[in-house]
Amino acid sequence: MQLVVYILVYPLLWLISRLPFKVIYFISDGVYVLLYHIIGYRKKVVRNNLALVFPEKTKEERLLIEKKFFRHMCDIFLEMMKTMGMSKKEIQERFTVTNMEMLNGLEKKGINTMLMLPHYASWEWVLSLNLQIISKGYGIYQKVENKYFDKLVRDIRGKYNTELISTRESRKILEAAKESKELLMVGIISDQSPMVSRAKYWTDFMGIVVPAHVGGEEICKNNDIIPVYLKVKKLRRGYYQGTFKILTENPTEVPDYGITDAFLRETEKSIREAPEYYFWTHKRWKHKDKVPKEFQQEPAEASNA
Repeated sequence: MQLVVYILVYPLLWLISRLPFKVIYFISDGVYVLLYHIIGYRKKVVRNNLALVFPEKTKEERLLIEKKFFRHMCDIFLEMMKTMGMSKKEIQERFTVTNMEMLNGLEKKGINTMLMLPHYASWEWVLSLNLQIISKGYGIYQKVENKYFDKLVRDIRGKYNTELISTRESRKILEAAKESKELLMVGIISDQSPMVSRAKYWTDFMGIVVPAHVGGEEICKNNDIIPVYLKVKKLRRGYYQGTFKILTENPTEVPDYGITDAFLRETEKSIREAPEYYFWTHKRWKHKDKVPKEFQQEPAEASNA
């Protein structure tokens, strides 16, 4: 059955990947009308998330963010499909970096890095960075259930010198790379909501206490890897710009969960600057009512005034 689905879907993906961007965005406009105005795909989830984290905004302001987000979401999904047919030159023109010298400087010192980023703006085209580094590029990801699409995803990333490793195999592979003194850059998206049963740490994110993924921090500490936040801005349709920020130069000396908190604070800044580019269809705050006692915040004291 997996093969049948792949055979049916792959030709459409291939066709879209060969279309010019003008046609891609014409299609995106049509998909937006279908998903938002006709189907109403996850509109309730998006609306609830925005009301939860932006209570200070008016209903009209949140509605504007909502519509801009859905337009952006349609763009990035079609851009993901387009990636398969893009040349290395084209993707580098559309995803630029303001301070590549920072990352290259760490490489020259023989320092391994972990690129931490959220589901914001374009996370797909970040893989173009591997064309500008000497480090071995690894991307930690969740395997696609369909093994044929999983191989396709790996092949696409491989075109840009990125080796995908699943969360389960990441520790073993990265420890082996450390032993062989391989210079590496690891990419990880760390803003998802982990399973409550596996949550080790709960913290404030956009004003609400939620469980946080700490895998990126653990890898940094266990392997002495420098965590670097990648802030991505959408310049205009189809063009993005990244800026690196070192979260700490001494990961082993940072108190537990300090790296995770630093990552989330940077993510919050990005969201508040342009909220329409965050991936609001995720149920990021679905566990807000399950906070363990040790992580519950103390209520603010009443004023005597």
